[in-house]
Amino acid sequence: MANQFLWVIFPYLCMATFVVGHIFRYRNDQFGWTAKSSEFIEKKQLMIGSLLFHIGIMPVIAGHVVGLAVPKEWTQALGVSDHMYHMGAVWGGGFFGVVTFAGMFILTYRRFALKSVRKLSSASDLIVNSLLLFIVFIGMYSVIATSITQPEFDYRSSISIWFRSLLIFRPEGAYMIGVPLAFQLHVLFGFLIFAMWPFTRLVHVWSVPLNYVGRSYILYRRHREN
Repeated sequence: MANQFLWVIFPYLCMATFVVGHIFRYRNDQFGWTAKSSEFIEKKQLMIGSLLFHIGIMPVIAGHVVGLAVPKEWTQALGVSDHMYHMGAVWGGGFFGVVTFAGMFILTYRRFALKSVRKLSSASDLIVNSLLLFIVFIGMYSVIATSITQPEFDYRSSISIWFRSLLIFRPEGAYMIGVPLAFQLHVLFGFLIFAMWPFTRLVHVWSVPLNYVGRSYILYRRHREN
């Protein structure tokens, strides 16, 4: 029963909350759809942490998409052996994971350590920062520790198949039973952050100002006094 809840019911609850929560937030709180930047209080740590986090997180997300959504048979058909894939995941993913973790650590430290920033932070801000830091850390630990202690473990033969079974609404939770605990925690807390997403500052991710690209220039004219 516990496995059924953790690997079938809980993921669907989180994703349903993610979708419905965004619709509700957009319809009822468009003015709160913002990152609530604290740049005017402290800029240096924010700039460094944000830069590192965003540089690292994009390759990390891409790696997750490939690792979870693309069957290993497809990469093998393209000539990518299991060893090559594993080395890329460990070293490439590890590098960008460290960059992401460094950025998230700076941002989290800044939010907790600087009194002026902490005073402007809501409880959800502190929770989200801490949770993201933990998710990145446990993800890095999962890959590194498992490659040392359980080199025979291949998440593409368990977690990836389970994840794709969720996508096609034919969940097979049994694939997650023998998965190392660190990977299980990474997955569960990853779904939890999706459930929290609509109710936190993370919604600003969807507010990319694409209209600025095609917007007309704003002209300023100097006023001449007579």
